[in-house]
Amino acid sequence: MSDFDDIYPEDEEEFVRSKTEIKREMAELQELGTKIVELSEKYISRIPLEGQLAEAIHQARGMKHREGRRRQLQFIGKLMRKAENIDDIRAAYQKIVNIGQEHTKIQHQCEQWRDKLMDDGNSALQGFINDFPAANVQHLRQLIRNAQKERSQQKPPSSARKLFKYIRELIEA
Repeated sequence: MSDFDDIYPEDEEEFVRSKTEIKREMAELQELGTKIVELSEKYISRIPLEGQLAEAIHQARGMKHREGRRRQLQFIGKLMRKAENIDDIRAAYQKIVNIGQEHTKIQHQCEQWRDKLMDDGNSALQGFINDFPAANVQHLRQLIRNAQKERSQQKPPSSARKLFKYIRELIEA
């Protein structure tokens, strides 16, 4: 065994991590903690937080003082570094982010279909029915007609909202 083997062991896990790497991980965990604090209570309950970490996150949510909140977020970062289930926390947070992205995608898709149905008429309607065969065609035609009428009379878009809601129900189903 040479001196070279002592400095560079074969097992990579024996390497000491650099200060930069440690600081980067600390900053990433503190940022994750900050993002969790900013979530609604509904989503926080889906994240597997335990003991002092859960308590610190709930305390930070109520803090208004800027410096106190900053220090609390640093404390949350410290607790997250000590947490044994950090991978579970990350996975739960990512799942929540994905839910939000999926919701946004569906909203955009509904808006596009609503606008297309109101603007293009029967050709768009046929395309929509092909994509969503469960649609009640008569009800859909009525919603489109009412929304177009409201738009031409420059009334509030209550029928357009109803059309949007019906489209969303079909897309989510």
